[in-house]
Amino acid sequence: MKALISVFDKTGIVEFAKELENLGIEIISTGGTYKKLKEEGVQAIEISELTGFPECLDGRVKTLHPKVHAGILAMRDNKEHMKQLKDLDVDTIDFVIVNLYPFKQTISKENVKREEAVENIDIGGPTMLRSAAKNYQDVTVITDPNDYAKVLSELKEEGKVSLDTKFYLMNKVFEHTASYDAMICKYLKDERKDETLPQELTLTYEKVQEMRYGENPHQIGALYKEVGKCEGSLTIAKQLNGKELSFNNINDTNGALELLKEFEEPTVVACKHGNPCGVGSDSESIYKAWQKAFNADKTSIFGGIVVANKEITQDVAKEMSEIFLEVIVAPSYDEKALEILKTKKNLRVLVLPSITVKQPENSYDIKKINGGIILQTIDSKLLDEYEVVTDRKPTEKELEDMLFTWKIVKYVKSNGIALGKDKQSIGIGPGQVNRIWATTQSIEHAEELIGKDVTKGAVLASDAFFPFSDCVEAAHKAGITAIIQPGGSIKDKDSIEKCNEYGISMIFTKMRHFRH
Repeated sequence: MKALISVFDKTGIVEFAKELENLGIEIISTGGTYKKLKEEGVQAIEISELTGFPECLDGRVKTLHPKVHAGILAMRDNKEHMKQLKDLDVDTIDFVIVNLYPFKQTISKENVKREEAVENIDIGGPTMLRSAAKNYQDVTVITDPNDYAKVLSELKEEGKVSLDTKFYLMNKVFEHTASYDAMICKYLKDERKDETLPQELTLTYEKVQEMRYGENPHQIGALYKEVGKCEGSLTIAKQLNGKELSFNNINDTNGALELLKEFEEPTVVACKHGNPCGVGSDSESIYKAWQKAFNADKTSIFGGIVVANKEITQDVAKEMSEIFLEVIVAPSYDEKALEILKTKKNLRVLVLPSITVKQPENSYDIKKINGGIILQTIDSKLLDEYEVVTDRKPTEKELEDMLFTWKIVKYVKSNGIALGKDKQSIGIGPGQVNRIWATTQSIEHAEELIGKDVTKGAVLASDAFFPFSDCVEAAHKAGITAIIQPGGSIKDKDSIEKCNEYGISMIFTKMRHFRH
């Protein structure tokens, strides 16, 4: 029996090769792997000795040879195949142990040149893996060092590798080569700066966390990350304290982080079930931003997610520790703050230094449907311009609050309404089936949770246009003085006239933000 070994990742390969040799299996190897095995005392033969053809083109061609692939692909129970091997003086190869050039590591480096990336596209490796996987009944193919022990165990106990294990290893090969090709495809698309959606979609993700369950206990869940740096992503955050993140924790925290990235000044976002429940900004103090976010909705923040774009200080941590929170994420924590938060043994405390880094504009948003997916680029814009459409123009303070609240409503489930005042969210109406319900809900919640007159002088943001003037009526009764909305309804005139009647300022953004 023969084993062909050609690996870039040499973890455990010497020990594995020695065990195979002890079992009477002849070792064939290539390049750096051959050199390593020989240095460690493995009696390997070089690939050129098998093929009778030297490696050439700086090692680009070494295993692409009929004596290699015929030896791998020949079906042992096919008499014609075996006769042809004999006639051609080709020996069978029974084990293929191969892993690939480090394309992922190469493209993850800073300022990598295209030439270097392309040079690290493996050709012979995937070809051997696919050949061996196709003939899995007769060939044991290994691409993951973690599988060495399993194969050795079966060889020693049973004298052979079981068909079930061979099939499992075959499946891993095609997962691996598909992921490898998808990485290459994405890299080349990014290099071309192609903003169109692809005709054939290939994506690859790496599993980084198994979960106890998915959205509900009867569902299976896991966290996968995109291949690459993923700056600003929850997938690279470091957990400093608390239980393992759940499926829902990750989903909700991601939504909070994406809203947080809209702000540059000190800001805190509290989130519950994927919707913001409290948002506060301050020009200087993260503590004041925290107080605004907390006071916006002291009820809903219970059991919620809190994210901040500045260092968590001792005074903020002390107040956070006095309520039940699921997750806190920040770019850093001062020493005393971390000590305080770590007294809550189940509180998940994460640090993400690149928390303010946004996704590239051509990133994908993917939703699974039965039998397929729907794909779009992310909603990376806030607004391009706005137009004052009423007789009264907004004051400087109203405009500041309107833009603040517009950022919030962008991340509220549609139909969504957000109320804001003094850089604080004061009422949010998410996910209603009509816009007036979302409006009245946001007003009622503001009055119930903060105070009866809190909506006086506040602003209202709507994720889409008003088809009727009823939302303006409700806003006027609550004392709201300014409205920001996309515009674009055939009945825009009705809303504008109603605003003029009540002295409400209204601006159109000409850009909507549905969130489904």
